[in-house]
Amino acid sequence: MAPSPDTVVITCALNGVLTDPAQHPVPYTPAQMAEEARAAYNAGASVVHLHLRDQASGRLPSWEVELAREVVDAIKEAAPELILNLTTGVVGDEINGPRACLEAIEPEMAAMNAGSLNYLKVRSNGQWAWPPMLFDNPVSKISAFLEVMHAHQIVPECECFDTGILRSLAMFEAHGILKPPYTISLVQGVASGMPAREDLLPILLDEMPQGRPWQSIVIGREEVWPIHRRTAELGGNLRTGVEDTFYLPDGSKVDGNGPLIEAMAQMAREVGREPATPAEAREILGIHKR
Repeated sequence: MAPSPDTVVITCALNGVLTDPAQHPVPYTPAQMAEEARAAYNAGASVVHLHLRDQASGRLPSWEVELAREVVDAIKEAAPELILNLTTGVVGDEINGPRACLEAIEPEMAAMNAGSLNYLKVRSNGQWAWPPMLFDNPVSKISAFLEVMHAHQIVPECECFDTGILRSLAMFEAHGILKPPYTISLVQGVASGMPAREDLLPILLDEMPQGRPWQSIVIGREEVWPIHRRTAELGGNLRTGVEDTFYLPDGSKVDGNGPLIEAMAQMAREVGREPATPAEAREILGIHKR
């Protein structure tokens, strides 16, 4: 039986990258990630989005295949039904690490940055928050990741940081480098990308390829929650987690992913939608479990 149109896929963005685990509740060891994934599953998540981090400091990205296997094995033991979504986000030309991890663990989904962005933020004193960085994702890099995903039946999640990136997806499809099934993520709240504005969502929906599952990724504090609510009302899927925010709708700070997913599931039900089980999520997202 097909899932109801009122069913919504909730993704937990488990940890992200660079945030200091000594200062914030961000899991990075296999055991920590498994514990947080289980908490997210119990709270209503059917997908977990993963970043691999170095095991010495927990601050920097890692593309060690053995670490990827350890993380996946630990999560599958803790919550075997969860859908795993591995990042491929990397700055520069070194794409062999992400490709090797995809080939080794064959996650059911993988996130792919669908275009380039000047990643910027300015402090109140006018100084850069970090040195200006180009998050470079040329078509050659995108094609290299999609080639591996299609070969291993991994469903791409196309992350779009601005409207031009979003509009490129139809061209990727027309050219043949991107093939359904895939999902679309509207990344909102990055200072140099799309703003987190409710009134922008209908325009973005009008610009995206029709008939594809989509979700909002919203970066910020408690102000992200109205965007999530509007996303749910418009038929989108939902994502939260300590990669995106540390704050609940009432402004209180969380100590892990579970409370964020609980708040998201409650909000979904308030607008008449029920969190999908992992089996329902696979149907919605076009995943054919191997």
